[in-house]
Amino acid sequence: MLDVIPSREEMKALVGESLYDVWSQLTACIDAKYDMERIWNKGGKAWKYEYKYRRGGKTLCALYARENCVGFMVILGKEERLKFEAGREAYADEIQRIYDESQTYHDGKWMMFEPKDTLLFDDFIKLLFMKRKPNRK
Repeated sequence: MLDVIPSREEMKALVGESLYDVWSQLTACIDAKYDMERIWNKGGKAWKYEYKYRRGGKTLCALYARENCVGFMVILGKEERLKFEAGREAYADEIQRIYDESQTYHDGKWMMFEPKDTLLFDDFIKLLFMKRKPNRK
């Protein structure tokens, strides 16, 4: 866990004004549907920050930030992959491409998106619904 959570200004300076807007809107979408623990961490080698949504020891998704870039990761387990594959044509081509190109590990398929705008948000939310039903009305 981070000792100091980055401020809005620090995040804007890191990712840029337009991507900070994408970040803010994506977190607002997730927050509107899910009441979860939100954890800031270091982002490892590839990212400066990780912002993870968790509940009951399970991660729903994570957002990542580095210079001029925002990442959104969803890990689909076996059951979720079967659901996705059964209804994949309901998703945007970009979602399908990332799914096909993502590495599958023992714990699931790790899908990393680098959104530049809000166009794929509906599909992101559908992926999250597959993992866990919303717990906010």
